[in-house]
Amino acid sequence: MIALGGEAVALGAAERIGGIVVFGDSTTALRAGVSKVYAVRISEALAASGTELAVVNAGVGGNTTRDAVKRFERDVLLHRPRFLVIQFGINDSAVDVWKQPPATVSRVPLPEYVRNLRTMIRSAREQQIHVILMTPNPLRWTPKLKELYGRPPYDPLAEEGFESATLLPYVAAVRQMAAKMKVPLVDVHAAYPSFAARHQTTVDGLLLDGMHPNDRGHELVTELILPLIHAAQR
Repeated sequence: MIALGGEAVALGAAERIGGIVVFGDSTTALRAGVSKVYAVRISEALAASGTELAVVNAGVGGNTTRDAVKRFERDVLLHRPRFLVIQFGINDSAVDVWKQPPATVSRVPLPEYVRNLRTMIRSAREQQIHVILMTPNPLRWTPKLKELYGRPPYDPLAEEGFESATLLPYVAAVRQMAAKMKVPLVDVHAAYPSFAARHQTTVDGLLLDGMHPNDRGHELVTELILPLIHAAQR
């Protein structure tokens, strides 16, 4: 995934135990070209409503669930959060056809992806952390992405050809995992088309570069997550 790297970033003057960790890749991390990622928006919305929950942005560019499991204790458990939002999948599912020789399989096979998610959910629950799962956002072609990825298993001629053969099975796995483990689900992938239509744009109009959410895309994520946090506080 083309992304900025980084470390977990705590928002607010001081970190407080019992807050929220948003845990993901570059679609979660702070990013050039986005004025307010969803972690910032959630933090501001909670402060405006009088809810004092610190938000820690633990998004790191390029990460897969394999990376996430390795840093789970440091970037999640050590913060002792009350809530944990997990979003991975774009990097896991990616087939690096641009490499020499070209890759032919995803970076993290689907069965391992499922195991990694299950491991993190169980570990969080052992610490009485409320887990929220989030599907990866949709992907769309740009000229740069077609140059890098425009060959099988991807279909450069189809509008959804950058995700249909690779990402969609991972999106389905997150939905199945949420249902099976009874974890609240933020289905960002499913929400993109209707949210885009409501704002008189397209799925592309919610993406910065075909992969990462722009400000409107982060607005959508915030809109979906906040009700789950408020409901769990009642």
